[in-house]
Amino acid sequence: MKKGLSRKDTILRGFVLFIVIFAIIIGCGALAGLFARIILFTTGHAPAEESIYGQGLTWLILIALLLLARYYLKYGNIAKYIDSFNAVIHVLERIAKGDYKARLKEPFNEHKSFDELVKSVNNMAADLEQMENMRQEFISNVSHEIQSPLASIRGFAQVLQSNDLLSIAERKLYLSIIESESARLSKLSDSLLQLAVLESESMNLQQRPYRLDKQIRDLILACEPQWRGKKVDVEAFLDEVTCMLDEDRMSQVWINLIHNSIKFTPKGGRIRVELHQHGKTIEVHVSDTGIGISEEDQKRIFERFHKADKSRDRSNQGSGLGLSIAKKIVDLHGGGVRVRSTPGAGTTFTVTLPN
Repeated sequence: MKKGLSRKDTILRGFVLFIVIFAIIIGCGALAGLFARIILFTTGHAPAEESIYGQGLTWLILIALLLLARYYLKYGNIAKYIDSFNAVIHVLERIAKGDYKARLKEPFNEHKSFDELVKSVNNMAADLEQMENMRQEFISNVSHEIQSPLASIRGFAQVLQSNDLLSIAERKLYLSIIESESARLSKLSDSLLQLAVLESESMNLQQRPYRLDKQIRDLILACEPQWRGKKVDVEAFLDEVTCMLDEDRMSQVWINLIHNSIKFTPKGGRIRVELHQHGKTIEVHVSDTGIGISEEDQKRIFERFHKADKSRDRSNQGSGLGLSIAKKIVDLHGGGVRVRSTPGAGTTFTVTLPN
């Protein structure tokens, strides 16, 4: 057994070598018969199978081809190619078992076909590793978001059960916190369900014509208690636009963007909502004079559970799913969402949609 090779490797290598030799013999036999026929035909002799001369010529050609094949097997470094395939198979086995860090070294072989194969395997492993990391991060984030309100609910419930000396005001406060945290859990569950539905292939948009400017204006008015409570000025410059979109889904987009602007705009700030149509493209801009978003956070702002302002997680009780849902809805409509922001100088979200 060759040093460094396991029994499995030796058996695999021997099997591949047997297949190669068998294929060479069959191929050489077919070529020998073909060459013999061509020679006999050009010289006016009978076909190879009908004359001793023809059969002898076929065997001579076969022997010559086999000798050439033997020379190639000995000096053509075919074992290197077999080892190359063996290495590829090993990496694929590791990937199949969940080891997505497995890679093949590049350059792998002097032949371009092998290099292309190696790049494909490595790219596949890298994609799978990225998906696995995203899955692990998603599970971690979900667990964190669920554990926080559950811990609050459990803690305050235990206090209510074990302490009979609490005042009525304290009991009401603790019960209101339990109710608030329960609502937070319910909202998180709804958001996760929405993402699952939006990302499923069976998702169908209910597109119909409606007035987009009227929808946005109504939603701004519906949020009036929030922006008036913070003494935030809201300006709306809305062109009259009739669109062909899923009205219910798009309302989630506008509510999310407006709520975010209100949430991160300090008292006395300003929010500006614009709607314009340029040819067959609709543009909606939601701008604010809020705290802004760092350049690094702008790159990840649409990722699930990403929160740009981590210091406000508890006070705002956001799950980090709203912008992910909004972007997914816009993507399903064939549009796009982009963000432009300067820390301390406000943020502008721009939604583009086909019409």
